[in-house]
Amino acid sequence: MNPLAFLFRTSLGKKYLMALTGFGLFAFVVVHMVGNLQFFLGREAINRYAYFLHSVPELLWGARIGLLVMVGLHVWTAIQLSAENRAARPIGYKRKKALGSSYASRTMLMSGLIIGCFVIYHLLHFTVQVPEVNFTGKDFHDLVDAEKHHDVYQMMVTGFLQPWVTLFYIVGVGLLCLHLSHGVSSLFQSLGLRTGKYTPLLKSFGFWMSWVLVIGYWSIPISVVLGLKK
Repeated sequence: MNPLAFLFRTSLGKKYLMALTGFGLFAFVVVHMVGNLQFFLGREAINRYAYFLHSVPELLWGARIGLLVMVGLHVWTAIQLSAENRAARPIGYKRKKALGSSYASRTMLMSGLIIGCFVIYHLLHFTVQVPEVNFTGKDFHDLVDAEKHHDVYQMMVTGFLQPWVTLFYIVGVGLLCLHLSHGVSSLFQSLGLRTGKYTPLLKSFGFWMSWVLVIGYWSIPISVVLGLKK
């Protein structure tokens, strides 16, 4: 069978595709967190990092297009596999049981859709910088530092001083990490790598990485709200 036909037409191929795109998105989330944490190094560091990214448009837009493709494929395969599972069992059980499954695994589709809404808002807020969604009355495009570069540091501080924005960010990131706590372990299983003695290790890796990510991402808005960064 043609490899593309296998990936897009068979359940096993869709599971592989979902796992591979999930791994790519997980890698992006880790790299993005590391970049964002330069916020704690001060205005000059985070602004220099942002300026570097925007100074290489080929790299930036290549990454953005790649991410959009991966997100689209990940969502599509999730919906397709969910529909196939329901079709294979058209008559539901009289009593649903959650034996052997975690809350994260049972809510993967729901949390994924909510995360999608959060990501769209986050892009409009800090990437596209639509003034109407930041609730500050300011246009983030107007923020510049002493080097006449976009002042990303001040944008983050100003943005996270809005309580509802910060609350939505914390909830969105929390759901993302809940999603990853199961998804990271599951993707290794889909790729046939979670076998034998490695099973507990890979499960632990997914669990602890989700905590590392939630702490890393939450640390920025919480530090702003507590007045630790101005």
